[in-house]
Amino acid sequence: MGLFNVTHPASFLLTGIPGLESSHAWLAGPLCVMYAVALGGNTVILQAVRVEPSLHEPMYYFLSMLSFSDVAMSMATLPTVLRTFCLNARNIAFDACLIQMFLIHSFSMMESGILLAMSFDRYVAICDPLRYAAVLTNEVIARIGIAVAARSFIILLPLLFLFKRLPICRSNVLSHSYCLHPDMMKLACADITINSIYGFFVLVSTFGMDMFLIFLSYVLILHSVMAIASREERLKVLNTCVSHILAVLVFYVPMIGVSTVHRFGKHAPRYVHVLMSNVYLFVPPVLNPLIYSAKTKEIRRTIVRMFRHMKT
Repeated sequence: MGLFNVTHPASFLLTGIPGLESSHAWLAGPLCVMYAVALGGNTVILQAVRVEPSLHEPMYYFLSMLSFSDVAMSMATLPTVLRTFCLNARNIAFDACLIQMFLIHSFSMMESGILLAMSFDRYVAICDPLRYAAVLTNEVIARIGIAVAARSFIILLPLLFLFKRLPICRSNVLSHSYCLHPDMMKLACADITINSIYGFFVLVSTFGMDMFLIFLSYVLILHSVMAIASREERLKVLNTCVSHILAVLVFYVPMIGVSTVHRFGKHAPRYVHVLMSNVYLFVPPVLNPLIYSAKTKEIRRTIVRMFRHMKT
C-alpha cells in the first residue's frame, strides 16, 4: 500500500479521564498547578545554573539539560491537555497529533539519555576524581548533549512514516488527552506488526540499554565506595548520588508501569491505562526540580539568593 493513498481521519478526538467527564473542569485546577510547578521549577533551575558561576560544572550542565527536557515535555502536552480539560475541546488535527506524538517520545528518550549521562558524571566523579575535569570538559559535555538529542530524533523519525502508511478506519477516538504511538496504533485497520516490532526495538535499544548502563554505573560506583575505609566518607560520597537516583526512579518506574500496562494489561480497566500514562508524563517534570532543589544545597542556596535579589 502506498504512503499517500491510505485513509486517514482529518482529526482525532482526545479523551480526558473516562468516567470523570463531569469533573474535568475541577481537575483542570490541579493540572494547571502541576504545569506551573513543572515549568516554573525547571525554569528556575535553568536560570540558577546560568547566573551562578559556581554551578558551571558538568553535574549542573547535565541538570540543565534535564530541566530543559522537562520543560519541553511539559510544553508538548500542555496545549491539548488544558484544551481537553478546561474547554472540552477534544479535536486535534491528524498531522498535529503525529507531531505531538513524535515530540513526546523524543523528549522522553532525550531525558533517558540525559539520566545516563548524569550517571556517567557520577561514575567519573567518584571512581576517577583526579581525571574528572579532564574527562568531562565543556566540549565533551556539549557533544554528549548533541548526541542525546540527535539519537532521539533520528531513531524516532521512522515512526512517523510507519504510522502514516497505516489506514485509520476503526475509530478516531484516542484514550488520552495527548497523542502516544501505542494508543494511535490501536486505531489502525491493517497489520501493525512492523510498527510493533520497531517500537519494541526502540524501547529496548534506547530505554532498556540506558537503564542497564545506569545500573552498571552504580554497581561500579558502589564497588568503589565500599573500598573507602571511613563510614562517614562512604555516606558523604553516596549522598552526592541521591538526587540522581531519585530522578532515575521517578522517570523509569512510571515508564516501566506504562509499558507493562500497554503490552500485558489489555484487559485492565481503561482508567488504569490513563492514570499510568498521566503519571509517566506529568510526575517527572514536577518532581525533578523539587528533588534537586531539596537535595542539592548549591542549587538551593542559589535559588534563595535569586529570590532575595528579586525582593531588593
